[in-house]
This record gives sequence, C-alpha cells and structure tokens, in this order.
Amino acid sequence: MPKKIIIIGAGIAGLSAGCYARMNGFDVQIFELHHIPGGLCTAWKRKNYLFDGCIHYLYGTGEGKPFHNIWKELGALDQTEIVNHSELMTVVNPNGDCFTAYCDPDQLEEEACRISPQDRPFIRDFCNAVRQFQSFDLSLLQQKPRALWKASDWSNFGRAMLPFLPAMARWAGMSAGEFGRRFKSEFLQRAFPLVFGWPEIPMMAGISILAYMSIQNAGFPRGASEAFARAIEKRFLDLGGVIHYNAQVEKILVRDHRAVGIRLYSDDLYEADYVVSAADGRTTLFDMLDGRYLSPDLRRVYDQETGLAVHPMIQVSLGVRRDFSDQPHWVTYLLEEPLLLAGEERRDFGLKHYCFDPATAPSGCSALEVILRIKYAYWQHIYGHRLYDSEQDQVADVLIAQIAKIYPDIREDIELIDVATPMSYERYTGNWRGSSVGWLLDKRAMFKMMQGMRKDLPGLRNFYMAGQWVEPGGSVPVVAMSGRNAVQLICHQEGMPFEVCLPASG
Repeated sequence: MPKKIIIIGAGIAGLSAGCYARMNGFDVQIFELHHIPGGLCTAWKRKNYLFDGCIHYLYGTGEGKPFHNIWKELGALDQTEIVNHSELMTVVNPNGDCFTAYCDPDQLEEEACRISPQDRPFIRDFCNAVRQFQSFDLSLLQQKPRALWKASDWSNFGRAMLPFLPAMARWAGMSAGEFGRRFKSEFLQRAFPLVFGWPEIPMMAGISILAYMSIQNAGFPRGASEAFARAIEKRFLDLGGVIHYNAQVEKILVRDHRAVGIRLYSDDLYEADYVVSAADGRTTLFDMLDGRYLSPDLRRVYDQETGLAVHPMIQVSLGVRRDFSDQPHWVTYLLEEPLLLAGEERRDFGLKHYCFDPATAPSGCSALEVILRIKYAYWQHIYGHRLYDSEQDQVADVLIAQIAKIYPDIREDIELIDVATPMSYERYTGNWRGSSVGWLLDKRAMFKMMQGMRKDLPGLRNFYMAGQWVEPGGSVPVVAMSGRNAVQLICHQEGMPFEVCLPASG
C-alpha cells in the first residue's frame, strides 16, 4: 500500500508538492478552502474582464534557463504563449519627462545616462551587474532542501557562486531606496526605487529581475494567473491526485508528536502518514497546531512588532472601453502634490494595462490595474462596517480622478470597477494580515532566505511546511520549488530516491 500524504492548500506550493508526491508513488489528497486552485496566484473574472492578481513576470519562461525545468515537470507552460516585455516600467515626472527602465542593460544604460550624464559611472556599474547576472542561476539554492546538501553540493554551490561574489558584496546590502539616493538626478532618485516595487527591496532582487527579463527568462504567460494555476492542477489530477475544494482545515491531528491527519471545519477526519501544510504560515503554526511546536526563531519571525515584515496591498482594477495597446504596459506617475488615500499620503501611483494578453478584455477594451502597498490595520479597523464599502469607492474615485488627468474623458469609458483590499486577500486565501506575497522582501528577509528556514518543526514528526512562509521573499517559482523540496524530504525520510517525470507532451 502506498503511503498517504495530505497537503493543506492548493496554491502553487501545494499543487507542486502534490505533483511531485504523485510522481514518487504516494497516495495524495489536497484540501483547499477556496473553490479554485492557485491561492495567491489567481485572477478573477468580472463580467467580460479578467483581472490578474499575481504574475507580473515569471522566472523560468525561457527554454533551458533557470527554473524552466520545474515548469516543464509541472506542465505549467504547455501550449502557453509567453509575452516578453522589452521594458520593466516607465516612470513619468510631473513635468512630463519619462524614464523607461529597459530590460536590456545597454538600452537601460543609455536611457539613464540621457537623464543624468553626471551619474554615468554609477549607472555603468549597475548595468554591468545586470549583464553579469544574466548568467546567474537563481535556482541553485532551491534545487534540493538545504538539510539534504552534502559536502559536494556545498562545494559545487561555492564554485558556481564564486564569480558573482564581488558583485553580490557590492549590491546585496543595498536597498532600492539606498540605491536611489546615490543618484545626483532627483528624477532617478525617485524613479529607481519604484521600478523595483518598493524602497526596501534589496538591489540584488532588482538586478535579477532585469537580468532575467533581458534574456527572456521572465515573461508573462498569456491567460493570466488562474490559467497558469489550472495547468498545474491538471497535471496533478492527470497524475492521479485528488483535490477537495471548499474544504477548510481546522486542525492538524497529532498523535505521540507525529502528524497523523487533519480535521476539517465540517468535523470530517482524514488520516495520513504525512501532512504538508502549504497554507498560511501563522494559521498553520498557531491555530492548526495550537502553537505547540514553535521554536524561538519562529516566535521571533511571526512577532508583529519585531518579526519579518509582511506585504498587504490594495488593487483597483478597471474595465475600460478603450484600447491602451499603444501605451507602455506599466507606467508609474510621480505626483507634484500628494494624494490622501486610505489615511496615507501617496506621491506616486502605477497604472498597468494587460492589452498584451487578449484573455483579459474584449477586443478594443482594456483591463487596467493600480496596485498600492497599504496598511492592514486601517482596513481591518473598518471591515464589516458600511464605511468599508464607501472607503473602497473613495479610493477608486481618487485614483480615477488622477487617471483622468492623463487620459481625459476616461470616466465615460469605464464600465467596471473592482477593488481588492488586504481583507479581500485574507478572506479568500487565509493569508495572515492580507499579505500578498508572504514576507516582504527586504534585506532582513533576503538574509533569512540565504540562511534558509526549516521546513519541519521541532518535536513534530512527519510534518513539513512549504510555500512563501518558509521561503522569505516568496515568488512563484521559489514556492513551486518549496513544494518540490517538501517531497524530497519525505522521500529521504522514507529511504527512497526522489523521482521526477515529464508530462506525456513534455
């Protein structure tokens, strides 16, 4: 009889773990609180529009390049057209001046030097780092769980890393905000941190994004995030796995300090030889396991005051009867006067269209999105009250007013408005404090990522965790690798080789 594995959560980590567990002959069931797969890797349909809530670029879309092997094994990109953008973002100054963050380092260097010739040496150094990291294999740390590394693995890793150490020493300790402050140009001071997402993000992450986009290994899979997740779901089902939707886990069952199954909120019980939680980390540790197996390090990590930061956000999506395909796909506008949104002053906002993916809008129309970091406590405080709905409307109205300054008469073309707050993410995915990517990728999280977080718990046998809460910084390919790693650990515990296979079409 094959041993049984229960996986909690049908996000990318859970689906990945399920696929690899089936490849290795285990009897696998996944339990998901929602009615669709993907978790945070999702998109939602509103009338004739599809709004993507996750993928902006996906590492591993290039044949034979880092991370591509996992998507082949999971069947995630079979028959999927990849869109490769030539630029990451365009930033527009209040006076109308533009800076385009090209993916190609030669174009990027020329563009940045055009704006700030006095910063040429610094710009050249940065673009040289992008050129160098085009050949860096970011997947090296995730191919095998750190707990299973042998001396030869560490030796091979060291040799692979050696050529990149000087650049890493220079850039790893610098955040995007600190990077921006190095410029003499006030425009680039404000622009560059926004290009990479948030001021705290380590510059190594920004360099990696540009490097992989420039070699066409960080494209966008057409069909949006839900179609991407559905492809992995299909792979799992084709392998013989079982998924239970609308099945929320209340408790992980433990006997003699060994995980032996789960209890649902419906009070249904399911037993297994192993339990893998790819669900929200805090819910897993503090609720499903009642806080019984927490190390001091885990307590520190989840401390709301001193632990790692999380990343709540608000997404305002618009369905517009206007074709934006002749516009840059992602533009951030710097504002002369700050906006007051949800109790915070905003000095910029980014507008993204998805005309490069026909699945997102009817012909001649466009799906637009504005995504902003937001304070969870603000929305938690008003959730459940009438004020919550009116505040969503107010946020949308303020942003639409700003968009109308750029695109006059756009109000007449807007036929759909959708607002997702941190409470939306918390309600639909169970994610702690409505975080959209687990831990916020900053220098502390990057150090934790390099150091590695344990996938098991002290004193609890036959239990593993996978996903963004044990992979600081998250990202779709890294959490997929995390699910793969969890099964590698189980195979090791069982004393059996870890096997992979490709789909019949792969």
